[in-house]
Amino acid sequence: MTTRIGLITPSSNTVLEPETYRLLHDVPAITAHFARFTVLKIGTGADALGQFSLEPQLGAAALLADCKPDVIAWCGTSGGWMGIGQDEALCRAITERTGALATSSTLAQIAAFRALGVSRYALVTPYLPDIQSKIVETFGTAGFDCVAEEHLGDPGNFSFSTYGEEQIAGMIRRVAQAKPQAISIFCTNFNGVRIAPILEAELGIPVIDSTTLTLWHALVLAGVDPGCVPGQGALFHHKKSA
Repeated sequence: MTTRIGLITPSSNTVLEPETYRLLHDVPAITAHFARFTVLKIGTGADALGQFSLEPQLGAAALLADCKPDVIAWCGTSGGWMGIGQDEALCRAITERTGALATSSTLAQIAAFRALGVSRYALVTPYLPDIQSKIVETFGTAGFDCVAEEHLGDPGNFSFSTYGEEQIAGMIRRVAQAKPQAISIFCTNFNGVRIAPILEAELGIPVIDSTTLTLWHALVLAGVDPGCVPGQGALFHHKKSA
C-alpha cells in the first residue's frame, strides 16, 4: 500500500522538491506530490505578509487532494513570523476542505522540539533581522528558548537557495558553541538537508532542517515509521509520539 504525501511549496523554492525526492529515493511505497503558490519575498510588509493568505494555500491543497494524499503539509516557515495560530488555522481549513491530515514546517518544528525534549535551541536562517526576531518570539511563546542565532539578512525567497553548504555549516558550528539542545535550520529553501545529519554526528547535537523536518512530521501523521528514511539523525529514530 502506498502512502502519498502532499506538499505545498512556495513558488520560488528550488530546494524542497529535489531534496524530498532524494530523501525518498530508496524508500518503497512512499511518494511525494507537490503544488505551488506565489511567494517571491520574505518580510514584514503588508505585501510580503499578504502572500500567505489562506486562499492561495487552500487552492494548492485542493489540487493536491485530487491525488488523494494521506497528509498535506505546508512546506514553508511563515508561521514562524506570522504566529502559530496562522498555521493551525490553515491546517484546520486544509483538513476541512480535503479530508487529509495537515501540518506545516512551523508546527512540525514544535512537534520535533517536544518529541526530543528540547527547551533550549539555536536558530539558523537566511532571513531579515525583524523576521528572525519574530521567529524567536513565536517559539518563545511556545516554551522554547533561543540561546543562539545567526541570520543572513536576505529578503529572498529565491536567493535563499544560492547559499552554499559550507556557509550554512559555518553558521551551525558557531551557534553550537552555545550548547543548545538542538539546532534548527529554519527555512525550506536554505539547503541544510544533506549537511544536517553530518553536522549532528560531528557536534553531538540534533540538527533539524526544515525540509527534512516537514517530511518527518508528515510521515508521523500518516502512521509511517520515519526511520524508514535512511541516513537521518535522532529525530527520525525517536520513538516518542509527536
